[in-house]
Parts: sequence; C-alpha cells; structure tokens
Amino acid sequence: MLRTLLKRFAVLACLAGSILLLAHTARAQTGTTAPLTVIRAGTLIDGTSDAPRKNKLIFIRGNRIEKVADGSAAIPADAKVIDLSSATVLPGLIDSHTHIFLWGEEPAKGGYDANILFAGIALRAARATYAVRRALEQGFTVLRDLETEGAGYGDVEIKQAIEEGTIPGPRIFASTRAISTTGGYNLEGYAPELVMPKGAQIVDGPVEARKAAREQLEHGADWIKVYMTHRSWVDREGQLVSQPTLTIEELKAIVDEAHGWQKKVACHAYNGIGMQRALDGGCDSIEHGLEITDAQLAQMVRQGTWYCPTISPYYNDWAPADTPAGKRDRARAAVHEITFAKALRAGVKIVYGTDMGGIPWTEPMAQEFHQMTRFGMTPMEAIKSATSRAAEMLDRKGDVGVVAAGAYADIIAVAGDPLKDINELEKVRFVMKNGEVFRNDLAK
Repeated sequence: MLRTLLKRFAVLACLAGSILLLAHTARAQTGTTAPLTVIRAGTLIDGTSDAPRKNKLIFIRGNRIEKVADGSAAIPADAKVIDLSSATVLPGLIDSHTHIFLWGEEPAKGGYDANILFAGIALRAARATYAVRRALEQGFTVLRDLETEGAGYGDVEIKQAIEEGTIPGPRIFASTRAISTTGGYNLEGYAPELVMPKGAQIVDGPVEARKAAREQLEHGADWIKVYMTHRSWVDREGQLVSQPTLTIEELKAIVDEAHGWQKKVACHAYNGIGMQRALDGGCDSIEHGLEITDAQLAQMVRQGTWYCPTISPYYNDWAPADTPAGKRDRARAAVHEITFAKALRAGVKIVYGTDMGGIPWTEPMAQEFHQMTRFGMTPMEAIKSATSRAAEMLDRKGDVGVVAAGAYADIIAVAGDPLKDINELEKVRFVMKNGEVFRNDLAK
C-alpha cells in the first residue's frame, strides 16, 4: 500500500513539474514573440545627446524600446515598419505643470471662479477628458498635473481611466487637491457669511498640514502641491510683493510626510518671504518662481531644487496698465524674465511647464518652448527640459523622456527641424505612446 502511494506521489510530482515547465516556456515565448515595430528616423533627437543623430532605426517590442541602431541594420521580415525617414523624431514630451480640471481663467468669461461655480463635477470630468486627449495629440505623453482646483481626487481617476484604456491620454503624475492656508486661496471676495468652496485644501498648523498630506497620499497623490505664496501686488516703491502662506513648520511637516512615502513636494512660490520658506522647508520644486534672488538660486543649486518657471501665463490677459492689477501683471513678467536668465546661468535644474488649464486647453502647449529660448535657452536645452530632465525630476530616468533601449516607446515626430525653428514643436505630426500609434500624419 505504501509503495503504491509513493508511486502515485512520484507521478503527480512529475506531472506538476511538467505543467510548471510548460507554463514557464509559454511565458518566455510570449515575451520574445511580442510584435516588433521598427521606426525609420531620418533625424533623431534622443532627449539626452547634445546633437541629433541621422538615419537611425528604433526597434520596439511591445511597449518598450528594444534598441536603437544604425539605418543599415537588418530588419526582420515580420516587423511592422513606420517610415519617418523625412522627419525629426523625439521622445514624447513632458509637461511638468498642468491643470486638466481647469478650463482657462479668462476675465471676460468669469476668470478662475467660473471653473468652480458654474461647472459640475461631471462637466469638469468631461472637460478633463478633452484636455488629456488634447495633450496627447500634441505629443505630450507625460503630465505632472499640479492640482484639481476644487475637483477633489479627479486627476487620480482620470489617470486610472487612461491606464485601463477607457480614454486616451498621457501618463499622469497626479497631485490631487493641493494645500494652502486660511486666507491663502480662492474663492475670495464674496459675502463673509457665505461658506465658499476652495480650490485647495486649507490647513492651519503643522498637525493639519501633515494630516492633509496623508489624506492626499492615501488617495493616490504622486506629488503634493503646496501654495507658499498667494496674491501679489506692487508696493509704493514699485517692487513686486507676494503674500506668504504656510510657515516653515507647516511645510516641513508636509515634506517630511511626503518624503516618508517616497513622494515629492512642489511649491508654488512667486518671491519674497514665501519663496524663502519654500526653500528652507525643503520643497523639491519651485513652481513659477517669478523673482528669485541670487542667494536663493545658489540655495536651489545646493539643495538640488528643481525650477518649473511656466513663463507663458504671465504674458496673457494683462489688466490695463494704469490699474493696480495691470502694474502687477507687468511687474510679474519683468522680474520673471530676469530670474529665468539668472537661473539658467547659475545652473539651476529647469523643467518645462505650461500651466495649461490656467491657459485655455485650445491653445498650443508647445508655446513655452518659444519663451524659454527667447530668454536664453538653446533649443536643445529646452527640449531636454521637456524630456530627460523632466523624467529625472519625476524619478523616471530611463523610462520616459528618452529614445533609448529599455525606455517606454513614447515617441513623437515633426516634419521640420526644431533645433532651427523651435516652433516646429507646435506642429507634431506623429505620436506613439506605450508602443501604440495615436496619430500619424506623416504616413506615406
């Protein structure tokens, strides 16, 4: 009886081993037989190199780049070939500062407040769906979306819808609700007896600040967005002044919590006291940074703080010149130009960001390239700020923002040469995300 049982056990063990071997073989075959796509790139700007490369082949297996080879390399007979030999090929672009739940802030249409007061959450979600599709079709395959402006955790859910294939859109790094203090965010100016909705989560004190960070992280925030300054104005001496919001202790509580989750903190900071608190509190990126002193720029370099300047919004919708708002608008633009040039010379790490949403989504997202080059960046530096450098800030170096072996197959193309005319990036003609072609207007 015992001998019979041992024989049966041996047979079962052998059968189980055979099943496991077959399963492993099947998995291995699946991995090696994923469809192969080869892109012929006439000119390749790979996101990291200082110069473009000519006549390259990009081998894509599934959703990853397998290798980049010379144009003379052999192409397997069963490969799908995409001919971009007359185009300039680049990595998918990264916009490091967007708001997919904002629909513009045009004063004639009610400004910022109209976004929250006149559109329900379903309408705002529909508009966000449009925004992410619009971003992808323009070649932006990654967005760092820096708060939903009163739409709760909607950016996380839009991200989920994209990842499950329900809607098309870029890879999203979400920051959910953002954090500010009492008196530090819209909606404002209404009757004091009215309890108005706010575009950010309001906290007062380090305990509330840490709790807010925990809530946002629990609900899927990839980054935490903090407002270190709020409104700004021009004082009697003609200097730009910005109202500080969080204290250093409040910010440090948020940064400590986020870093414990291995997440980062983006700080909206215009200038002055709030800017200094943002740096002393350990923020990972400065957003906007209209006026940054030489000492503060040196501190950013020492600490490795990233700078996302978002130049374009400060040239839109200026109020009349003889009004307080008009003086403020012009002062913002004037100091911003100076700061950007100084940051560039100081070696501050700069990434591309548009603040789209504050700018209507119908406008071109690549307009920021023109501003960055106008104030001193070379076209290649500007492209890197929207590719490999942004990927580094997002802790996705080698995954996105580069055309290289092992990276996701997020690839775009334009007909002309963006190193000669940066405005070519406003005319993206080919977009591939995750190995799948989203648009191809260059097909022969």
